[in-house]
Amino acid sequence: MAEGMAPRAAGFTVLGSIHDFSRGTARKEEPGDVLFHSAIRRPRAPPRAPGVTMQADMDHPGRREFLTSAFTAGVAAALSRPLSAAGESPVRRRMTIDLICGNLGVKATQREAIDLARRHGFESVFPDAGELARLSDAEVQALLADLKAAGLVFGAAFLGVDFRKDEDTFGRGLAELPAYARALQRAGVHRTGTWLPPSSDGLTYLQYFKQTARRLREVARVLGDHEVRLGLEYVGPKTAWAARRYPFLHTLAETRELIAEIGATNVGLVLDSWHWFHAGDGAADVQTLRNEDVVAVDLNDAPADVPKDQQKDNARELPLATGVIDVAGFLKALAAIGYDGPVRAEPFNEAVRKMPAEEAVAATARAMKKAFALLEA
Repeated sequence: MAEGMAPRAAGFTVLGSIHDFSRGTARKEEPGDVLFHSAIRRPRAPPRAPGVTMQADMDHPGRREFLTSAFTAGVAAALSRPLSAAGESPVRRRMTIDLICGNLGVKATQREAIDLARRHGFESVFPDAGELARLSDAEVQALLADLKAAGLVFGAAFLGVDFRKDEDTFGRGLAELPAYARALQRAGVHRTGTWLPPSSDGLTYLQYFKQTARRLREVARVLGDHEVRLGLEYVGPKTAWAARRYPFLHTLAETRELIAEIGATNVGLVLDSWHWFHAGDGAADVQTLRNEDVVAVDLNDAPADVPKDQQKDNARELPLATGVIDVAGFLKALAAIGYDGPVRAEPFNEAVRKMPAEEAVAATARAMKKAFALLEA
C-alpha cells in the first residue's frame, strides 16, 4: 500500500489495486467503562502493574524506565504461554467472520451488504460511514433493527482522512472528521482503521515517523471524543517498502513503536495475515498483544508460485487457498488473546473480482468458515 494514494468515496488505489470500501480475558463491566464493540476499555488511567499493559504516555518522570521493565516482563510472560496445551479444549473464539464487499470487488449499498452477509452466514458487516452519515436518525434506527434481526453487528469502518500527503490535504480531512465520527457513533460503530505508508521518496524514516505520529495523534483525539478506536495496518511486502528511496515501518514491532509515540489509548492495530507473513512476524508476536491492542483483522493467503520477495500487494489469495500463510497459527494466536473484533477477507484477487457478486461472496464465506474451523481442531 503506497504513500500518496488518497481515499475516494468508493475506494482508493494502492500499488495498482483498488480498495473498494462500498462496503484477554472477560471481566464484569464496571462503572466508568466505555464500551467499544464488544471490548471493554477504560478511559485513560494511571499506569497499571508491570506486565499488564504498555502505557503510551511518556510525560511523567521515570515512566520510560517503568515501561522498559514492564514491557520486558509482559513479553516474557506472554511468550511462555502455549496457544493450547495438549488435551485441552480449543480456545473459544470471540471474533466475528466479517464481510467487506469492496474487498471482493462487489458493489453494494449498506442494506445490500447486510442482506448478503445474512444469506451467506457472516457474523458482522462493514459499516459504510458515508452512507450512514446521509441517513436520518429514524433511518439509522431502522437499519440497526434490520442488522439485529439478521443476527449481525457492524465491524470496522475505514478512516477517510488522508494523512499521507501535504498539510492542506490532511487539514481538509481533519476538518471533516468530526462529522464522520458522529455518524459512526450514532450507528454504534466503534472501530475504524487505515494503512500506513511503507516507504517514501521525500521523507526519511524519522521524518515520516514524526509527521505520521503527530497527524494520527490529532485524528485519534477527534475519534476518541466519539468513542471510536483507530487501527493502524503496517504493509509488509518487500516490493512495497523497497519501492521508494526511504523505507518506512513495515513490521508489527515498528508499528507498536508508532502507537506508543502517538500516545492515545484508542489507537491500536489492524493485523493482516498477509503483512504479518511478509514481515516475518509469528504467532508468538501476536501473543504479546492484548485484545484491546487489536482493532481489526484481515485474513488472506499468498500465491504459491511467486517467490516471497517478489509478491505484490494487489495479488493475494483467499484464506487457505494455497497454505503458504499459517492461517491456523495466526487465528489461534488471536483467539488466545481473546480478540473479539471483525476478521475480514481481503484477497485483492482478480479471479474473485471477476465473479458475479453472489458467487464472490459465497466463495469468500466458504474460505472464511473453513479457516475458522481450524480453531476447533
